[in-house]
Amino acid sequence: MTARVHRGRQIADLGRAGDEIVVLLIGMRVNKPWKISGWWPVFTAMPRMLRYLQRHPEKGLQGYRQALLPTPVIVQYWRSFADLERFSRDLDDPHLEPWRRFNKRVG
Repeated sequence: MTARVHRGRQIADLGRAGDEIVVLLIGMRVNKPWKISGWWPVFTAMPRMLRYLQRHPEKGLQGYRQALLPTPVIVQYWRSFADLERFSRDLDDPHLEPWRRFNKRVG
């Protein structure tokens, strides 16, 4: 038996009007594993952010699943897009500065 692929956008009926859930897939591919300084900061930043979010449930992360093989990937479940966006842009949260450093490094 093979799994059926559902193409295009998918939505879930949460049962109540106004309910929202955001699923964020985030991962990385290491093209040059010998250049540790290029991927190690990104690889180690995510666990710190996840620990922070677990200690601060009011931020909106509802849960996550992660896998390391074949490439590191995390599926995050957020209460709302507004919560996700607020966390990603807040100077006091541990996401914005590592994200800025990464963008500067990759140009």
